[in-house]
Amino acid sequence: MRTPQSTYRLQISDEFTLFDAAERLDALADLGVDWVYLSPILEAEHGSNHGYDVVSHARVDPARGGEAGLDALAEKARGLGMGVLVDIVPNHMGVAVPEHNAWWWQLLREGRESAIAPAFDVDWEAGGGKLLLPIVGDDDWSDDGTVAHLELERDDDGEAQALRYWDTRLPVAPGTGEGSAQEVLERQHYRLGHWKTGDDQLNYRRFFAVTTLAAVRVELPEVFDATHAEIGRWFDERLVQGLRVDHPDGLRDPAGYLEDLDRLTGGAFVLVEKILEPGEQLPRWATAGTTGYDTLGEIDRVLTDPAAAEPLDALDARLRGGEPVDWAELTHRTKRRIADGILRAEVLRLEREVRAADAWGDRGAPDDTDDAIAELLACFPVYRSYLPDGLEHLGAAAERAKQHRPELAETIDALLPVLGNPRHEAALRFQQTSGMVMAKGVEDTAFYRYSRLTSLNEVGGDPDVFDITVHDFHTSMAKRQAEWPHAMNALSTHDTKRGEDVRARITTIAEVPEQWEALLDKLLVFAPHKGRAFANLLLQAVVGAWPASEERLVAYMEKAAREADAITHWTDPDTRFEGHLAELVRNVMAEPASRDVEAFLAATEEGFRSNVLSAKLLNLMIPGFPDVYQGSEALEQSLVDPDNRRPVDWERMDALRSSAREPVTGAWDLEVAKVRLVREALRLRREHPERFEHYEPVLASGDAEQHVLAFDRGGAIAVATRLPIGLAARGGWGETTLHLPPRGDDAVRWRDVLTGRVVEGGEARMADVLGTLPVALLTLAD
Repeated sequence: MRTPQSTYRLQISDEFTLFDAAERLDALADLGVDWVYLSPILEAEHGSNHGYDVVSHARVDPARGGEAGLDALAEKARGLGMGVLVDIVPNHMGVAVPEHNAWWWQLLREGRESAIAPAFDVDWEAGGGKLLLPIVGDDDWSDDGTVAHLELERDDDGEAQALRYWDTRLPVAPGTGEGSAQEVLERQHYRLGHWKTGDDQLNYRRFFAVTTLAAVRVELPEVFDATHAEIGRWFDERLVQGLRVDHPDGLRDPAGYLEDLDRLTGGAFVLVEKILEPGEQLPRWATAGTTGYDTLGEIDRVLTDPAAAEPLDALDARLRGGEPVDWAELTHRTKRRIADGILRAEVLRLEREVRAADAWGDRGAPDDTDDAIAELLACFPVYRSYLPDGLEHLGAAAERAKQHRPELAETIDALLPVLGNPRHEAALRFQQTSGMVMAKGVEDTAFYRYSRLTSLNEVGGDPDVFDITVHDFHTSMAKRQAEWPHAMNALSTHDTKRGEDVRARITTIAEVPEQWEALLDKLLVFAPHKGRAFANLLLQAVVGAWPASEERLVAYMEKAAREADAITHWTDPDTRFEGHLAELVRNVMAEPASRDVEAFLAATEEGFRSNVLSAKLLNLMIPGFPDVYQGSEALEQSLVDPDNRRPVDWERMDALRSSAREPVTGAWDLEVAKVRLVREALRLRREHPERFEHYEPVLASGDAEQHVLAFDRGGAIAVATRLPIGLAARGGWGETTLHLPPRGDDAVRWRDVLTGRVVEGGEARMADVLGTLPVALLTLAD
């Protein structure tokens, strides 16, 4: 199996097609990239800028370049010796525009007897034999079920062709077209409902809470074959060398799916977008590993000053009126809110499956079964389990649920034999549902409510874990080298809440918590009286992305505030509160407040520059292989999507890459230094993979040793600075030394590929090793 030394993620769209990507490959090869990594390329909803709303698995999206575009890219990649990794979406399809998705159109037209019906996960009985489409707006809905603005399209012969609700066209089953539009609607295999009915009445499984993404049952062999024939062609024709599997936790049987994929691709390289909670291990599936959110979290935390936890906790509590945050309780509340709200339909479907299980005898399931299921979901400690393994997670959830709700203890105990037994449909569906509740309750809600240090509020990390020690980092990386040497390491992605260099700036706050509190108090005079903790979260983003445009920051504010779902909401916006927050952003960006922000930035600038390069060096050099998200070879100060999917200024990237060809000397530009770091690290990995086959800590001695994080990969040594503001405050490196490893019995000379400096082996002064930059990438000198 061919494995990458590095990847470079490109977002393919109708504005940046596969043909455009092919033209970028020469530049990426010069940067040192080994494989190009493409966002989803199967046909998606018209105008989709991300591609996760696939409407046809049968072909490469014509709007993204089509088959010819993939051919062109694959040919160019082969000529450069590059591999191609493609993101695929097996869990769901886009159904926002029914006429764009032939399968969904057929399902709506023919109903449960359709040949395509098994492809979708529909509970027909719960819908009275019909599929609920929750698309009707407030002004068009009547309690008697009639729908305003519903029209019937007929051809010239008077035959009914489709129903139309505003711009949405829906099919008409044969022989049902007589009468008014409302009468025709009543004869269809679907019914229209008010948009809020999706929360508790939806009878098809979806992606999280998105009703326009309908789940697909790839566990059925015929569905797998139909949805993967085109993907199989890519491997048969050697167009693609690897796959990234989106959201495997939504699948009924991730392990079985990956085995099927392994057979289809002939054992090709496959990664999974799996979120691991602290201490959780990836199952031994047919995969090279995860997409790297786990290492992202470790990198951020090893660079975070642990001394800041107490003062930042106190600040956060003060902004909340004196109440400190209990992260476990916060996430329990937000997960339970999700289970009782936008995912109530999934809970009720689970209840139906539980009641249908053959474990209850004549007594039947208890009356409070739905409440107990929702509580178990709210208490589940990881995204999901994979039965028959993982019963300990269900047990842990049960114990915590009984502590929260003692009155449910008897029902919870009765549920365990059902939810822990994979022969029960309820158990299999519970596994698919727990990850939905976790993602929506934690990533998409609690992350926006907890403002202590928001560089830690990132996918795959636990914000309650403030820092990790250098020793623990080394232990984790040695284990990764032994167990998952070909997994991906991420620092920025299309899903990160904050780009890597926004987080690097926020990380400096942990070294100067008192200065941050002083600045925050000055800025909060412009904030609304309620939601002060959220204003802290917002202002960390403003400072981290500085100097972002007002438009970008206000758009971020609106999304973050509504995701927090505390004061304003997606379905019920508090326009007054949002208006006050927008005014806060505008005031902070204007004088005199902007001068206070810039003074803080100036005081922490060297710490920021150090954190940017240290985080990137670790990402590039730790076990596994690095992914460079498009444009992140330079400063990456994006915020949450869609901000992080903005087009890249490729001309600017080319100019920076050209400037980065020479070693860094004297006064240095941060972006040029970062591009130089990426270029030299990727080239070293590509040209000398044998120097990345081991992992050994490289230790330092001296008064400043706690500021060093260094390791040897087997002939390539990374040396990073941690807590740089504290290092400067103590007067620098002093006489601290780095114990560079020998090769056999001989001392060797090392060359820093970033600066060109040669360092003698053995005891090297840190002031010499890091005499120019806060990082060094050492390799064996010629």
